[in-house]
Amino acid sequence: MPMFRKALVRTPCRNLVHGLSAAGSGRPDVGRALEQHAAYIDALRACGLEVTVLAADERYPDSVFVEDTAVLSETMAVTTRPGAPSRRGEELAVAAALEEFFPATEAILPPGTLEGGDVMRAGDRFFIGLSERTNPSGAGQFAGILRRHGYEAVLVPLREVLHLKTGISYLEDNRLLAAGEFLGLPLLSSFSQIPVPAGESYAANSLWLNGRVLVPAGFPLTRAAIEKAGCETMPVDVSEFRKLDGGLSCLSLRF
Repeated sequence: MPMFRKALVRTPCRNLVHGLSAAGSGRPDVGRALEQHAAYIDALRACGLEVTVLAADERYPDSVFVEDTAVLSETMAVTTRPGAPSRRGEELAVAAALEEFFPATEAILPPGTLEGGDVMRAGDRFFIGLSERTNPSGAGQFAGILRRHGYEAVLVPLREVLHLKTGISYLEDNRLLAAGEFLGLPLLSSFSQIPVPAGESYAANSLWLNGRVLVPAGFPLTRAAIEKAGCETMPVDVSEFRKLDGGLSCLSLRF
């Protein structure tokens, strides 16, 4: 079971209102997003993480979703190549910041695309979603990097969700929070699944951190199900980021 010591986040920019979204729930309120982001950082610190905060970058409306720009483990740091063209370039500042913590990094190269939201780690296995944002070339490159570092790669074709972790979250101790197309999926049959109740699918993106699970505020049935499975929970309001299809894990890189 990994223990996280550090996190990297990026302050929301004013151009957040122009971020990519299929949610259809309106534009985010930047002031409120900044307040929620500060509370999110407080939650990371409450879980024992030292947080590095990168400055906002107005060139990239979606750059607050820093998880998509890299994948990290104890032994590797991989800079991604976002599948959304408007997000390419976000990874450069993240890669520069990671140099302080990782002596060497690897990168996904064209024509490959990979976004961190499509990568879920469960022990020594990394599940990689094949989506509109992560293509076979990017997934293949990443799988090769994983194998060189002693990890297993499992490819998961997606049908409905934006990213793999839109619909599943690993909560350690073989527990998998799952919604929608992932319920009963044979590729995930080795896990003890915690079904996300109907109407609360957004809460499938919850975040295990050092024995606690951050859960998006406003989803009491999912929170109760996670607690019944033996986890302590901490609700965090990320409603403004939901408007851009972003969730709890999207807002940080943990290592």
